[in-house]
Amino acid sequence: MGSIRFQNVDKVFGASQAGVKVLDDINLEIGEKEFVAIVGPSGCGKTTCLRMVAGFEAPSSGTITVSGKVVSEPGPDRAVVFQQFALFPWKTVRENIDLGLRNKNLPAAERDRLIADALKLMNLESHAGAFPHQLSGGMQQRVAIARAYVLDPDVLLMDEPFGALDAQTRVVMQEELVRLARVNPRTVLFITHAVEEAVYLADRVAIMTRRPGRIKEVLDIKSVRLAENWDRFARIEDVMDQESFVHLRTQIWKSLREEKGAQGV
Repeated sequence: MGSIRFQNVDKVFGASQAGVKVLDDINLEIGEKEFVAIVGPSGCGKTTCLRMVAGFEAPSSGTITVSGKVVSEPGPDRAVVFQQFALFPWKTVRENIDLGLRNKNLPAAERDRLIADALKLMNLESHAGAFPHQLSGGMQQRVAIARAYVLDPDVLLMDEPFGALDAQTRVVMQEELVRLARVNPRTVLFITHAVEEAVYLADRVAIMTRRPGRIKEVLDIKSVRLAENWDRFARIEDVMDQESFVHLRTQIWKSLREEKGAQGV
């Protein structure tokens, strides 16, 4: 469960004649428990792709399916992590994680077990009673990810989730997400402007053209990662020093520069 398929997807905002075409004939398949990152110039429709998978937007034409079912609205099989943490400031870490579970009408004992598992997964056990204002940005995003994971979704949709973090915290969260992807894999669609982040995290990277966005090419990162055994390194800087990593990063940057040049990518 959890495969995603874009089939001949177009998206136009506004009236048909005066509207703005954002996406043009998007075709992309994401396999079960595969981590795919989308990069592309600003305004190319990356986030629109994610919002359509989430069910927040509808394609103007074409279809999007998750687990073989056409997406027509949001559903519990998909969880979204946004750039802004979107935590309720008057609720504790535990209460924020519990929100989605309450909507599922689970018994209290079952909710307690699932929350405990999510807190442990994200190393938040000692912060369960804290309020968001008492946490760093990185810790708040951990809570947001825990809130998504606790619902046990087939698909995790992440829209530049580390974009609001400082550089050092962003690196820590990237390493944390790699750990999660290994120990508790989900199908992940990850939107980012950061090329290094995409190469480090993803199994494949889809590169989009300038608007109207199309899939220009898709690079297989996982085969390189496995061949070079990047997982033997505990730190991102050690992976980024590898010749294979540098080659992939450069390849993506060249492709993006062809679309929009150095400015605005």
